Amino acid sequence: MSLTETLIQEFERESATTRRVLERVPADKLTWKPHPKSMSIGELALHIAEEPATLAPTALTGGIDFGRHVSVRQPATASEILGSHDAGVMIVTNVLRQLGDAGLQRTWNATINGAPYFSVPLAAFVRNVLLNHIYHHRGQLSVYLRLLDVPVPAIYGPSADEAPFAAHQTAATA
Repeated sequence: MSLTETLIQEFERESATTRRVLERVPADKLTWKPHPKSMSIGELALHIAEEPATLAPTALTGGIDFGRHVSVRQPATASEILGSHDAGVMIVTNVLRQLGDAGLQRTWNATINGAPYFSVPLAAFVRNVLLNHIYHHRGQLSVYLRLLDVPVPAIYGPSADEAPFAAHQTAATA
């Protein structure tokens, strides 16, 4: 299997998990913050939903200027978050297919207000900026949910609220 197809499969699998977490964001608490320095739960959820689709096209253009990139905003509704996520999954998948394995070898450049910040192969950009960045924020969002006493979905294994493997256990192994 090609590197591109491997990344697409991972992204699609992780996006399904991310959607389950985003579905739990309470519509009546979008402005809630766990701390004054924190993003609101709505801002964090929308950042998770929008950022992959915002960043992925920069793989085709060669980079981004983070000094001009503003990605955190307050959503009006919870359905806006889910709609952004779903649209973004298609955008990212299409960009990865356009790049292909050869494209993943090109260089991606980050600047801040025109000044060089860092450069990496596109494969590293996809792994570290596009994918791991979202997994990191998804973990933060799961903590927000816990603080609001919202059931946290299973992510990589059972949560205190969901045990997806329990149905497959027998009385002898339980």
